[in-house]
Amino acid sequence: MNFIGNIIWLLFGGIIAAIVWFLAGLILCVTIIGIPFGLQCFKIAIFVLWPFGREIELGNFGAGGLIFNIIWLIVFGWELAITHLVIGAVFCITIIGIPFGLQHFKFAQLGLLPFGARIH
Repeated sequence: MNFIGNIIWLLFGGIIAAIVWFLAGLILCVTIIGIPFGLQCFKIAIFVLWPFGREIELGNFGAGGLIFNIIWLIVFGWELAITHLVIGAVFCITIIGIPFGLQHFKFAQLGLLPFGARIH
């Protein structure tokens, strides 16, 4: 079931979302200060490409991760989380869209605190 969900995900926008996250990572990596944030965008792009059957474990970050998560949350995170929450809510309106909405809720979690998050 996860394989079929991932294929449908790719066909109906997953590949575009992954490309957008990848391009955001490239833009952030232009400056030295933005490299850690760009690397997180690459991690999210890989997760967005194939999300079904994978889970997020938040936490496990040290003092540096805490500082980067705070900066991320202020600059990027809250907008990304709200966007994914709204898209997830729209998908959850229909029964067929619920699995895709749940994936967007996972992206919202990762969009808030990407540093120290593990994707299994």
